[in-house]
Amino acid sequence: MGDLFLAGDGITVFTDGSCLGNPGPGGWGAVILYENQVLEFSGGEALTTNNRMELTGVIRVLEELKKTDFYAGQRICIHIDSQYVKNGITTWIKTWKKNGWKTASKTPVKNKELWCELEELTGEFNIDWVWVKGHAGNKYNEICDRLAQTESRKFQALLPGEG
Repeated sequence: MGDLFLAGDGITVFTDGSCLGNPGPGGWGAVILYENQVLEFSGGEALTTNNRMELTGVIRVLEELKKTDFYAGQRICIHIDSQYVKNGITTWIKTWKKNGWKTASKTPVKNKELWCELEELTGEFNIDWVWVKGHAGNKYNEICDRLAQTESRKFQALLPGEG
């Protein structure tokens, strides 16, 4: 917990995504820590991928913060166990845009619409990105993982022949 912001230093966020099968039913979970408040929320989709759920979790958090005024001027520290999201938004996106949304192997960037949405949202915030190792006992990462898994199972239960 040493890298968490203390009360008054900003807003701490954890997010995680999950997918049962890839593609398959998926979910995302998020925890927002601010002063003495802990807000947990989650969502999912019937047919998606793990990377889409990782991206969606961060997008939904930023959308939620945008609805409030307490984030204004605050540092936001986003803890995520997805190198894909962290590296994508902090480094790779610049090259993808420069190369017409193509990867280094000249293939189209997957999830472009989500990357564009995330980039637009991040421009409205002062964000620090912190990678955390998944499934390593970090309390809030584990909570997010459970939330995401629960959402995935909800959608799995709706599939014909399941649940």
